[in-house]
Amino acid sequence: MLDISARELKGHNILAVERFQDHTRHMIEFVIRKKNTPYGCPGDEVRLFLDEPGYCRALERQKRGEIKIRRYAHIIEGHILPENKKKWRKE
Repeated sequence: MLDISARELKGHNILAVERFQDHTRHMIEFVIRKKNTPYGCPGDEVRLFLDEPGYCRALERQKRGEIKIRRYAHIIEGHILPENKKKWRKE
């Protein structure tokens, strides 16, 4: 299986203009789970660069089960900062 970053996704390209706009703060990569979504068909994988209201709408769609967010990153001045899920070990 290919790494999600190596596959071609629908939606925005990794170097899309939307990534470098001033209001862009979030990048999500998700899978469509239900029919009749504006992003595509069930099973399609999509990448979007979003502002705050767009990200809130995506979270609402996930709560309704229309999409499943697989990858998230913060966007600051066009730089992709992946969410750090590492846990610190106590020594």
